[in-house]
Amino acid sequence: MPVILPVKEIHPKWGEKCFIAPNATIVGDVTMGDNCSVWFNAVIRGDVNSITIGNDSNIQDGAVIHATYLKAATFIGNRVSVGHNAIVHGCEVKDHVLIGMGAIVMDNAIIEEYCIIA
Repeated sequence: MPVILPVKEIHPKWGEKCFIAPNATIVGDVTMGDNCSVWFNAVIRGDVNSITIGNDSNIQDGAVIHATYLKAATFIGNRVSVGHNAIVHGCEVKDHVLIGMGAIVMDNAIIEEYCIIA
């Protein structure tokens, strides 16, 4: 079973037809749209700020999605793919973006539509 936990009584929520791998972790203030997938060993940690993930996006194996305490929430748009072992932290990733395997996107970065981050 995936680890899905509230933080300060805020529970993660997601839309229809989402897949969450058995050992994925999703905690706190996390909202995901429809048709999303969160793969093995991925962590989405909305403990210190909110994380929003749009429709048809996928968080691949070992990726970490986090936010910055009191400064930067994390927003991931529609049809975004966050590659294996990537880190997305306190930033905005707009629609139709590929965050490549092992890439790191940090606080206050804005990734525009149709970009590839390697």
